[in-house]
Amino acid sequence: MTMNLTHLAELSSVDDDYRHYPKEVVALPEHDVVLPDAHLKWYEVRKPDAVVDPAVRAQGEEFLRAEVAAGNLRISGELGFAIHHLCGESFHFLIACTWRYNNEMWQTVYYRETTEHEQFRRLEQGTHMEVICVWEMGAVLHERQAWTRFLYSARDDEAKAAYLADRFSGTV
Repeated sequence: MTMNLTHLAELSSVDDDYRHYPKEVVALPEHDVVLPDAHLKWYEVRKPDAVVDPAVRAQGEEFLRAEVAAGNLRISGELGFAIHHLCGESFHFLIACTWRYNNEMWQTVYYRETTEHEQFRRLEQGTHMEVICVWEMGAVLHERQAWTRFLYSARDDEAKAAYLADRFSGTV
């Protein structure tokens, strides 16, 4: 079977002047969002030479705790992870992901433009929405594998601890 591929020249959402570059995914267990009835592992995504302001990181952690306490982020009884992505120098995504219904990853996305907003805000998304970028995908792919290992386990407290200890750091 031969496919007509003449339309490919018209298909692309990548700007001609875009040049891709690597970023780092860094697991930071000391910044996990640990709640009485939920646990999110903490990842940062950033350029290799970039540094997340510790005050903004702490604000992100506290923001997620406050969202849960206010009932805006309903993750009671769930395990998952948070991705704090420093995009450029001043824009931050904060993505809370949990595992639901055995094998589904659910997410809520927040953002902060440090030159315009003092706090994180929920990103309201439409019908065809951004899910995750190629750099954030590094953490997500690891978490998918870690969760699958958990699903094949006895899923007892020891397996939960093993899931929480199973982390990724590296270049993506």
